[in-house]
Formats: sequence, structure tokens, C-alpha cells
Amino acid sequence: MKFYRLGANVATIVALAAAGTLAVAMAAQNQSAVPASSLAPQAAAAPNVPIWAYPVSPPRPGAGRGPNAGGGANAASPAPAANRGGASGAQGAGRGPGRAPDDGSLRRVPGSDVGLTQTQIRSNGMFGFPDWFPNTHPNMPDIVSKGNIASGVQACSYCHLPNGQGRPENESIAGLPAGYILQQLSDFGDGDRKGTDPRMGYTFMTRIGKAISPEDAKTAADYWAAQKLKPWIRVIETDTVPVTRPQGGMLVTVDGGGTEPIGERVIEVSEDLERTELRDPTSGFVAYVPKGSLAKGKELVMTGGSGKSIRCTLCHGTDLKGLGNVPSIAGRSPSQMARQIIDIQSGARNGPWSQLMKEPVRQLTNDDIVNVVSYLASLEP
Repeated sequence: MKFYRLGANVATIVALAAAGTLAVAMAAQNQSAVPASSLAPQAAAAPNVPIWAYPVSPPRPGAGRGPNAGGGANAASPAPAANRGGASGAQGAGRGPGRAPDDGSLRRVPGSDVGLTQTQIRSNGMFGFPDWFPNTHPNMPDIVSKGNIASGVQACSYCHLPNGQGRPENESIAGLPAGYILQQLSDFGDGDRKGTDPRMGYTFMTRIGKAISPEDAKTAADYWAAQKLKPWIRVIETDTVPVTRPQGGMLVTVDGGGTEPIGERVIEVSEDLERTELRDPTSGFVAYVPKGSLAKGKELVMTGGSGKSIRCTLCHGTDLKGLGNVPSIAGRSPSQMARQIIDIQSGARNGPWSQLMKEPVRQLTNDDIVNVVSYLASLEP
């Protein structure tokens, strides 16, 4: 079903050729640092991945504190107390303010004149979205605002928000090159882009990649490419973090849960969970990262870490805001960037351009990934 093809410009081709040359040179001397236990197949029921990056369920019974707690051999972090106890925290599994029963009252978000009941918010399911700020975005094509009921493709804006800023459980797609978006849809549809833990919703995008028409795909890609990614993630270096639990593919803070050591994790949570659940496109996220991770991440990103990888600027541009059809990586969600690295490491994510990333990420440990995505998230998008 490969009906999408990238039209790479000269700068992109040069960058990719350089990356490929360095990858070949590195391959002869590097040994993989990815634990064999983390290379779980796509079909595994409970792949061994760090929960901070794949917050889909509590650890399996018997998982305690220590280097393997909180999500697997490469997690290297303490197990969050709430994660050990189940998913039935303060608001219940899968329940948030945006999913509360309808009492007829109007829900609002700050700065918006729009008022909607819970029934109105949910009226179209995923074939629509609550448009709190209708005058702040360009006129949306139907595939973005309503989806395509005939083909079963839901509205892009429901998950990615009307400005493309996205949420930790999916992806920020604002400002991504149209060619890159088209290739990813093709990879999803062809089964080349899966997930190390399929419970993170990869099958949802696989279904869309298969069902979407070339015309709708191009229309959506052009719309998102024209949007500008805005500052969305507030990064804080710290030793301790609020206790969190998985909910809906994200981490949420446990009411009254106190704090715990951050370990080697990134804890990305909503600035305001109620606004997040109401799909407010102006309410972003805070990412707590270990102290020192920004400096360590900068070293890896800008130099390649003395042969451990290659400098990210070679392909992603000197400002890390993209080069041709190579996507920008500055200022995007650390959770989603970590999953993309791990998915490429594990072999779950393939496709023509993913091959060029395999060698650069092959030796990265959990700590390296934490440092890299922390630094990248801290940059101006």
C-alpha cells in the first residue's frame, strides 16, 4: 500500500547520506546496549519497556523497587507507589474530568467564550472535537475536523488537537513536514510502524493508515505542516516528583500521593488535568527530569557522545528544527520522543527512514534516552 512517497530536497538527501555513511562506520565497532529482555515482540502482552514512556498499565504483580522497577530492565527507576497499587486512583481507571457524567452544566476553559455540556463535548465521538477557540485556527478541512465516516477515519484534531500540539499519549504533529507525515501514514498502513508496547494505541493509527485515502492524507498533511509548533512543555530538573499513575496513555498525578525520587525517568504530566481532559488546546504539560539531564543530553545531542551515537544536528538541522523532510525534534513531548527511540531500538518501528535511525540509537541506554529527550523537550520549538 505504499502510495506515499517523500520528495526529499537536496539538503535532505545530503543529510541522510551523511547519516548513512556514519552509521556504517559505527556498526563495525559498536555493540548494542539494549537489553535482550527489552526487545519484546509487537504481539507481547506485557513488553519490557519503561512505564514512564509507556504509561498503559501498572507493573505486573511482584514488581518491586530497584533497577528493574517501574517498567523493565531499561527503566532504571523507582516504581511509582500508585503504579504498584493499580489503576483505580482518585478518579478511577480511564476516568477524568472530561469524562464525568453529564449534569447539564456548561463546561468552559479559560479564555474561551464557548460553553459546552458533556453531551455536546462527546456528541460526535472521535468524528469531531470540542472547538473551544474556533477563531484561533485556520479553516479546517473535513478530514481534520470531522474525519471521514465512510472510510472510518476519525478526526485528526480529536487526538492531536486543532493546533496539532498533541498530548503525551499521541504525538505533536504541528509543523512536521508534509512528506514526513505522509510517509508515517504509509508506514502505519503497511505495518512498518508498530510499537514495542502495542497498547499505546499504535493499532489505532495502523487502522487509519490502512483506511485513509491518498487525497485525505495529503489534505491532512498539508494542514498540519502549515501549523507552527508552540512552546508546550515546561521542563523542570528535580530530584523528587509527584507520585503518578497511568491513565489513558498518560501519567496523572495521584491526589494526596505525595512525592517520590525521580530516579532515571521523565515524568510528564498535565499542567491542569481537567483542561487536558476537556481537550483544551492551550493547556500544556510539565516534564520533570533528573538533575543534570539537560547538560548530559546536550552533550549527546550536539556531539554524539564520543562515538556512542552521531550528533542529531547532522540530520535534524543545526537548530534541531528539521531539515527538508527530516522532522523537527526541538520542543516536542519527551514521552513521545522516548517511545520513538525505543520503538526503533526494538525493531517495532521500521520503514525507509527509520532504518537510518537504527544505528544512531542502538547504543542508547535508558539513562541516555532520558537525557536526550529531556534536553530536546527543553528547547524552543
